[in-house]
Amino acid sequence: MIEWLVFSLVLLGIWLVLYLAKPMLRKEMLWASILTTPLGLTEPIFVPKYWTPPSLFDLTAKTGFDIESLIFCFAIGGIAAVLYEAVFKVKHKHMSDAEMHSPRHRFHKLAIISPVLVFIPLFLLTDINPIYTASIALLVGGVATWLCRPDLKDNMLIGAGLFTGLYFVFFLFINALVPEFIHSWNLTAISGVLIAGVPLEELMFAFTFGLMWSSIYEHVLWHKLG
Repeated sequence: MIEWLVFSLVLLGIWLVLYLAKPMLRKEMLWASILTTPLGLTEPIFVPKYWTPPSLFDLTAKTGFDIESLIFCFAIGGIAAVLYEAVFKVKHKHMSDAEMHSPRHRFHKLAIISPVLVFIPLFLLTDINPIYTASIALLVGGVATWLCRPDLKDNMLIGAGLFTGLYFVFFLFINALVPEFIHSWNLTAISGVLIAGVPLEELMFAFTFGLMWSSIYEHVLWHKLG
């Protein structure tokens, strides 16, 4: 029962191909991946309400934690952060002091942490399935980023579309390779809608994650694209 490991390692393989093919993006990929990896420790929030994937040493069922989630988060963090730049070959420019102190950026830090501020009360005070809570939080983070950094809107929207498309194709491959993996999802607790065998919620997560994460490096470090 290594479906979750296969899922994560194939994503890591995509990450590695992108890392080797785009030397100029390696620093950003590593930065984003390292930032994203700790999110894998939130896996107990999603087990078993959203899914219960078969994991190494049966860790998910026993503890809620697993090694695969860390690999998964590392991979998607780096991929989502650079897809737009990998396709359109744009370059980073550091914002000037005048641009950084624009009134629009007074809420810079608040915009960055807004997903956490949204996720925590929704998780603690509602019975919403955590996949929806996470997606709502990421959507709010994306909107907050857009308001703070409208210059990144193309990066955000196209990056989200690219990541969702890649994730969908990747999922189709995994379904063909390991068709029984779909049984890991608690489909009765979510919409149960499958698009070509892919849970709708996975695509929703991919889009909202891509919306925020495609610009996370530029937003946090005051870079712009040109």
